[in-house]
Amino acid sequence: MSDSDLTRLTAARLAELISTGEASAVEVAQAHLDRIGKVDDRIHAFLHLDTEGALAAARQVDDRRAAGGTLGPLAGVPLALKDVLTMKGVPTTCGSRILEGWRPPYDSTVVRRLRDAGVVVLGKTNMDEFAMGSSTENSAFGPTRNPWDTDRIPGGSGGGSSASLAAFEAPLAIGTDTGGSIRQPGSVTGTVGVKPTYGGVSRYGLVAFSSSLDQAGPCARTVLDAALLHSVIAGHDQLDSTSIDRPVPPVVDAARNPDVRGLRIGVVKELGGAGFQPGVEQRFREAVDLLSDLGAEVVEVSCPHFTYGLAAYYLIAPSEASSNLARFDGMRYGLRAGDDGRHSAEEVMALTREAGFGAEVKRRIMIGTYALSSGYYEAYYGQAQKVRTLITRDFERAYEQVDVLVSPTTPTTAFRIGERVDDPLAMYAADLCTIPANLAGNAAASFPAGRSPDDGLPVGLHVMAPAMADDRLYRVGAAVEQEFERRWGHPLLAEVPEL
Repeated sequence: MSDSDLTRLTAARLAELISTGEASAVEVAQAHLDRIGKVDDRIHAFLHLDTEGALAAARQVDDRRAAGGTLGPLAGVPLALKDVLTMKGVPTTCGSRILEGWRPPYDSTVVRRLRDAGVVVLGKTNMDEFAMGSSTENSAFGPTRNPWDTDRIPGGSGGGSSASLAAFEAPLAIGTDTGGSIRQPGSVTGTVGVKPTYGGVSRYGLVAFSSSLDQAGPCARTVLDAALLHSVIAGHDQLDSTSIDRPVPPVVDAARNPDVRGLRIGVVKELGGAGFQPGVEQRFREAVDLLSDLGAEVVEVSCPHFTYGLAAYYLIAPSEASSNLARFDGMRYGLRAGDDGRHSAEEVMALTREAGFGAEVKRRIMIGTYALSSGYYEAYYGQAQKVRTLITRDFERAYEQVDVLVSPTTPTTAFRIGERVDDPLAMYAADLCTIPANLAGNAAASFPAGRSPDDGLPVGLHVMAPAMADDRLYRVGAAVEQEFERRWGHPLLAEVPEL
C-alpha cells in the first residue's frame, strides 16, 4: 500500500491493518512523517517533530504484535499533540517564546495514556500562545494555515491540530478547549472536535490557561475515530483534583450505533440569526432537518443568558490566566531576559515577561489583573461568576426538555489570515456559540455539516449534552456523518484541495 493510501485511511482502519500485520506501525508512522515533510511548509501545523520517538514507539507496537501480544484499538496509529500538553523530553512551548528551550521532565496524564495504548505521537502542533486566540495567528512561531484555503485561518487556539488532520498529516490529534479551541477549529477545517465533560479527561500536565475551563479532548476526521481516542484518554486520575470519579460514558458504542429515533433535540434560539453567515445558517438548518428525517424530535429552546456568555468568559478566563501565568518569570525554566548581573530579580522577571509574552497574552493578563484588583473584584469577576451560574441554570432547564442542544459551531466559515488581528472583539466573536458549554462544564462537540454555499468552506454542527452524557454527542454526530456520506458517496474531507 502506498504512503498516500495510508495517510487517507481512518484511524480505525489503520489500527486494523496493523493488528493483522497487513501494514506495520513503522510503515504507517513513516508514511505520515513523509506527508508532513511534503506539505507542512505550506500549512505549518507542527512546531516540533519527534521523528525518533515516533518510530521507536511504532517499533514497540510491531514487536508486541510479532510476539503475539494483544494490541489496543488504536495501537500504532499516529497522532498530533497540541503543544500545551507535556511530553517528557520533548519541547513544550505553548506557542510562546517564554518557554523557549523547556523540555518537561514528565508526561501529562493524556500522553501517558496514549503511550500505554500504543498510540504513536508524531510531534507537537502549533497553537495560539497559551491557548489565547481563535485563529492560531497569536503563535510566537507564525500562523498555521487552513488546508482548504491557505490564505485562511484553521481556527484557534488548536489550529495546528485541526490543520494536521485536514492536511492528512495525522489521522488523530489532541486539542484543548477553554472557550471553543477544539470545536471552532474542527468546524472551519471540516473535522471532528470534541470537548468532553469538564473533569472527564485529566488536566495533569496540561499547561493551565483558565483552570476552571480548560479541557483536553479528541480531534479526528471521523466520529468513530474521535470516540476511540476519547475512550483512551478519558477516565479518573488521582493526579487531577477536578477529575470525575465515574465510568467513561459509552462513546464508542454510541459512535457505532447512531440511532437518533426518539432523541429530543433542542435548537438554541439565541445562537443564530443576525451576525451569522447565511451559508452557515443554511447548512445548520439542513443538518437539523436531516436529524428530524432520521426520527429525532426537534424543538426550539430558549437559553436567554447565553447572550452574556462572551462577556462573562472574557472576565473569568483572563482573571484565571493572570494568576496561572504568574509562574512564568524567567527564574526556573524557559526564557530569561536581562540576566547580565546588572538587573535585580524583579527586573529580570519584568524583562522576561516583556520579551516572552505576546500582545494577546499581555492584553488578557492586564484585563484579568484589573478584574481581580481591590475595589473591582465584585463588580467584574464576581458579576461574571453570577452570569456563569445563570448560564448553567439555562442548561439545566433546557435538559429537562431535550436530550441535546444544537447550534452552528461558529458564526462564520474560516476568515482570512490578518482579517481580524486588529479587532479583538471580532476575533472573540468566533467563540460565541461554544463558550456557554465551557462555562457550565457540559460536553460539546463540532461535527462536519457540509460546505457553505457562500464560499465553499466547511461548516460545523455544534452539539451540546449534559455532563457525563458525552455518548449523546457521538450518537448525533455519527448519525449525521453516516447520512451525509450516504448522500454524497464520500466524506467531506475527500474534497480538500491537494496541497
